[in-house]
Amino acid sequence: MSTQSSQFELLSQRRFLPLFITQFLGAFNDNVFKNALIVLLVFGVGQNSDRAALLTNVAAGLFILPFFLFSSTAGQLADKYDKAKLIRAIKTFEVVIMALASMALFAESVAAMMGVLFLLGFQSALFGPVKYSILPQALHETELIGGNAQIEMGTFVAILLGTVAGGLLANAEQAALYLSVCILLVASVGMVASWFIPNSPAADPSLRLNLNPISQTARVIRLAYDNRTVFLSILGISWFWLIGAAYLTQLPVFTKDVLGADATAITLLLCVFTVGVALGSLLCERMSGHKVEMGLVPFGAGGISLFGIHLYFAASGFNTLENADFWQLLLAQGSLPIVFDLAMIGVFGGFYIVPLYAVIQMRSEEKRRAQIISVNNIMNALFMVASAMLGVLFLVALNFSIPEFLLTIALLNIAVAVYIFHQVPEFSMRFLVWLFSHTLYRVSHKGLDKIPEQGAAVIVCNHVSYMDALLLAGAVRRPIRFIMFKPIYDLPVLNFIFRTGRTIPIISQHVDKAAYQRAFDDISAGLEAGDLLCIFPEGKLTDSGAINEFKTGIERILERNPVPVVPMALKGLWGSFFSHKNGQAMLSLPRRFWSKVEVVAGKTIAPEQASAPYLQQAVSELRGSGA
Repeated sequence: MSTQSSQFELLSQRRFLPLFITQFLGAFNDNVFKNALIVLLVFGVGQNSDRAALLTNVAAGLFILPFFLFSSTAGQLADKYDKAKLIRAIKTFEVVIMALASMALFAESVAAMMGVLFLLGFQSALFGPVKYSILPQALHETELIGGNAQIEMGTFVAILLGTVAGGLLANAEQAALYLSVCILLVASVGMVASWFIPNSPAADPSLRLNLNPISQTARVIRLAYDNRTVFLSILGISWFWLIGAAYLTQLPVFTKDVLGADATAITLLLCVFTVGVALGSLLCERMSGHKVEMGLVPFGAGGISLFGIHLYFAASGFNTLENADFWQLLLAQGSLPIVFDLAMIGVFGGFYIVPLYAVIQMRSEEKRRAQIISVNNIMNALFMVASAMLGVLFLVALNFSIPEFLLTIALLNIAVAVYIFHQVPEFSMRFLVWLFSHTLYRVSHKGLDKIPEQGAAVIVCNHVSYMDALLLAGAVRRPIRFIMFKPIYDLPVLNFIFRTGRTIPIISQHVDKAAYQRAFDDISAGLEAGDLLCIFPEGKLTDSGAINEFKTGIERILERNPVPVVPMALKGLWGSFFSHKNGQAMLSLPRRFWSKVEVVAGKTIAPEQASAPYLQQAVSELRGSGA
């Protein structure tokens, strides 16, 4: 399967475009009907305000209830059967639901509309695990971030457009007619699009279905919990949905009471937040270098809290207007920081959520992937309910203002992020790797497709600076375990990165023979487990810019575990702040930042050819004159 140079090229591929259209139209239709129903309950079916408020909350509960009841069953179905065929059946069911919705609208039956809303929730609960579990089967690993970004972008844009369209159509003179035509047409087009999704073989055809939602939900939650990284990624995604639900729920009252603006301004701010999430999702692929980059998750979490805290101060200093429209709001003094904060919370939300979806897809067992994703659906629903409860607690019971409530959410986000990143240090480690490799250096790559995607292998590379391991870790898609001189391994800050990345420290046998032998045992165990290892055979940083003699330790490794060797070269690091040019690194003012660095990989070398001198020559040729 060929890789794509841009995530947007996926939209020209049959293996992705029909799925994108199908999920986009489904999300759009859900929100058209939900928002139209809310408008009709409040304005269109003769309810008094108290009864309308009650029915609105019942409607919200009816839509979310199926996610608790049926997500675990949906995950089993998606693992047992062809996912493309399941999607076609689900989209056909959507047409039936929308036909029932049309009848309910013409009959002006509130009970029937509520029943339709429950069925829509049921259909969405069925679709979620299939939608996300089919992506790893349809896309190459290098396309997974881009594919998830497109799905998230499409989902949020569809939510926005559906919400706006539902409100407009519900307020039309012939609301029932226009709504019926819209939802039936969209459902039909979505069903047709689903027939173009290529077949996707069942992950586990022999799976025995457990139709008891209580016992099956408990079982899949335990299954997800056994994989700590995946489970905490699910919690992270669910926490984002809590944050998103809090902002979207409070935006109307925030706009009316805090900003003093009308319904047009509410739509503007809703657009700003939603487009921000979509933009952040799309930027993920570019910022991650076409790989699943866990380091973007702490970056996103930090941005959400930073701009959430700033939003509190911006809103607190804003002079409330008097029923201003969106243009008057934009022109008012102090409004632009508020609009910008909302946009950036959305953007950093995109940075936060897209890699987490990709982590769940990549780290879940293939035969159980859809069931694990069903846990994400359940947790998302639970956290959105929790968002509503937090709103009641802080805004009603504790009498917080809306800016104070949103500030509380931003501060709670810090606590949740610290907990998750403490439990899974890999997030923080990858963030530091990403930060160093995207701030101090401008890195280009060449030939990295020569590195095996699976199975044991050893990378050999020249050693120029203290940042060499971080730059390689940031460039190569596969996780690398480094074999590293112990004094470098022990450096502050870097030690956290190396420990979390399961680096193997090594030291001369003349200094500590037991530690030397233990290192080789760890190397052998890693290669037997199929790990990708990297060694700097020079044994120390270069102090002249030239490549030092390769030591024979690499030969000893290959004698015990004859695996392929990939020669690599780092170019452009000599003279950077962390190299030994002009004396000891980091002991004098740097001559340059933003070093242009190139990471080059050569053809794989068979273990029987990989003597130390031969490998040194291969690395020297790759590096050329670009020290």
